[in-house]
Amino acid sequence: MKLSRTVSYALQATLQLAQVGTNEPVPCSQLAAEGKMPERFLLQILRNLVAHRILQSTRGVEGGYALERTPEEISLLEVIEAIEGPLSTALPVCEGLPEKSRLKLEKSLSEITNLARRQLQSVTLADLMPEPMAVTQAQAAEIPAGSRLAGGKSLVRGQAAKST
Repeated sequence: MKLSRTVSYALQATLQLAQVGTNEPVPCSQLAAEGKMPERFLLQILRNLVAHRILQSTRGVEGGYALERTPEEISLLEVIEAIEGPLSTALPVCEGLPEKSRLKLEKSLSEITNLARRQLQSVTLADLMPEPMAVTQAQAAEIPAGSRLAGGKSLVRGQAAKST
């Protein structure tokens, strides 16, 4: 499956907003700079995502863009179709193909498209966000006793405890 640069930027921007974790608007200029995307092009994409109710926009000095819903509620399919329109199996007329073969081809492509739609619908922005870093017990066992965390806390047997 080949995604256009427009879809790629839309996915990148929505993921950036999902990772912010707040409803505070992020300016287009910041998204563009952090994502190394052309700002004017990104602005068009963001407006399209607002029109499809994936993002919300806030005007003014403190304005910018934020997710309209939680990352768990926004699927890859929604973002892709907001930019490219519905996934389709429309074939140009295959004049040299016998009708039976053409019908089988159309049926196969339709099944593949439906499978792709279901898969893209099942993946949300939340699924693509990095997992928070957690220290496992095995990793904690390797930390020397008395090691200190920021704020003066020491690690005792893999658990943070207030030092005295």
